[in-house]
Amino acid sequence: MYQLLCDHIEQHVHLTEAELSGFTTLFELKNVSKKQILLKAGEVCRFEGFVTKGMFRVYHIDKNAAEQILYFAIENWWITDIDSFTNERPSQLFIEAIEDSEVLLISKKNKEFAYANLPKIEKLFRVMTQKTHVALQRRMIDNLGKTADQRYAEFIERYPQLFRRLSNLQIAAYLGISHEFLSKIRNKIAHKK
Repeated sequence: MYQLLCDHIEQHVHLTEAELSGFTTLFELKNVSKKQILLKAGEVCRFEGFVTKGMFRVYHIDKNAAEQILYFAIENWWITDIDSFTNERPSQLFIEAIEDSEVLLISKKNKEFAYANLPKIEKLFRVMTQKTHVALQRRMIDNLGKTADQRYAEFIERYPQLFRRLSNLQIAAYLGISHEFLSKIRNKIAHKK
């Protein structure tokens, strides 16, 4: 489990064995059962998590009680409510395990300790933040400028490892469409083949 985190870190910054060992000790392993909530709306998010096994969904429930999935996180991906974590304010999000999962959690205190004592870690999180911003910007542009059919086709192409592990309801909630509309898109694609 820690090896996956070490490999991930090495893709972005090079740490000595001592630095790597010191950083990984700042994480706590948590086993999360399928459907278990890791964060509820209204709570302050006290962690950033690195997924080592399984899958999570990060979602919001709108005023009409509809789920809006912001993103999924599988092995080698990070999860958090960055607003709540950074600003120590109540979250508007839920983080739930879709599968039995394992996640390595780092607290804000431990992250700040890493920043102060391992300067390369600040670079690691800066690079990850930039990648997250790029992904969110692309998603916003796609949602504004592409049809649901196009977004669905791109989701399948971009995230085949997710597509096979998700229900149609979860994919529809991510795309911001109804389950029924997703079924129509899938039928249309099936008839084209």
